Amino acid sequence: MLSNTEFIALSPYNIKCNFKNIIVYDSTLRDGEQMPGVAFNAEQKITIAKLLDDARIPQIEAGFPAVSESERRIIKEIASLGLKAKILALSRILKGDIDAAIDSGVDLVLLFIATSDIHLKYKLRMNREQVLSKVVDALDYCRERGVPASISSEDSMRTDISFLIEFMRTAEEAGAVRLGITDTVGCASPEAVSFVVSSIASKVKKPISIHLHNDFGLALANAIAAVKAGASAVTTTVNGIGERSGNVPLEQFVAVMKFLYGYDLGIDCRRLKELSDTVAKFSRCQLSPHHPLVGENAFAHESGIHVAAILNCPMTYECIPPETVGNRRRLLMGKHTGITYVKKRLEELKINATDDQIQRILQLVKTIGEQKGRVTDAEFAQLVEKVINEVKM
Repeated sequence: MLSNTEFIALSPYNIKCNFKNIIVYDSTLRDGEQMPGVAFNAEQKITIAKLLDDARIPQIEAGFPAVSESERRIIKEIASLGLKAKILALSRILKGDIDAAIDSGVDLVLLFIATSDIHLKYKLRMNREQVLSKVVDALDYCRERGVPASISSEDSMRTDISFLIEFMRTAEEAGAVRLGITDTVGCASPEAVSFVVSSIASKVKKPISIHLHNDFGLALANAIAAVKAGASAVTTTVNGIGERSGNVPLEQFVAVMKFLYGYDLGIDCRRLKELSDTVAKFSRCQLSPHHPLVGENAFAHESGIHVAAILNCPMTYECIPPETVGNRRRLLMGKHTGITYVKKRLEELKINATDDQIQRILQLVKTIGEQKGRVTDAEFAQLVEKVINEVKM
């Protein structure tokens, strides 16, 4: 946790929550890879898995074995690395899928089947009774093969709540070790997620997981609503990558839980920037500079007012130190630069300048900033030399 001094930077109105046994199971290697245009090779998957393990992610969803033979080989290799994290694999409620997952050596099989009427009618062409029967058969088969299984209701947030409860209770009785609620198309509000999770939590005893998509930009807010309502496992992906608009970003969920809600998930937040950069590189999905916490601009400052305050006390414009998430502070020069930072930079360069020269340097910085957006260190050094060496007429 942050020290008492550092906590001054956080809002005094934040409320610590008494969460219990909440875990992250990261799906960068499965749902993250389902982002259009993304395909990790074996070496990249292993690298990401090791980085996740180094960051103390407790569970890693390594892939979907039924996709291909090469996918099964990679999952099997990850499962054999001896990582501290438990290795999970996705599976439809089909014996072939289940065999592929179990034969890959995973610790937990993540079964799923759709439950919403729209999916039953147009995708599965099954009725509710058939779904429940297949759920029981799949869980029985996993038990026969000696590997624990969770089961998730796909499209939970558009499923009739009475049937969703029946589905979860049936799965619990059939031996599921965890019961999954999904917002498959990211169409739910935090209030809706809270209602569904609490409704299920009041009817079952097994842990509840939540898998959320970000189509309306609410995945993180919905994850917080879910754990408040009783969910104890949350699916994340690094940088929030995934199908369509992606999933709950690992780095944001972990940091929000630790710094805003006072619940430490046991994950090493200092590893988050490295994870983010690596996944961005491997996925060929460039991270936005203003991506929260791990983006290049997350702790960057240019405004003269801000920089002057930052130089006195970083907490004036930073709620946590950048190092806590593996990032760094960047003080930039441009159109909005103030005289305080110019003086600071001149001091660092051991250059004595008159007040008139400092004003001239500042004006040139602003001019270049207006033209280019940013003044580099090299450009600043050049313009300082120009001003200092100017021959006065």
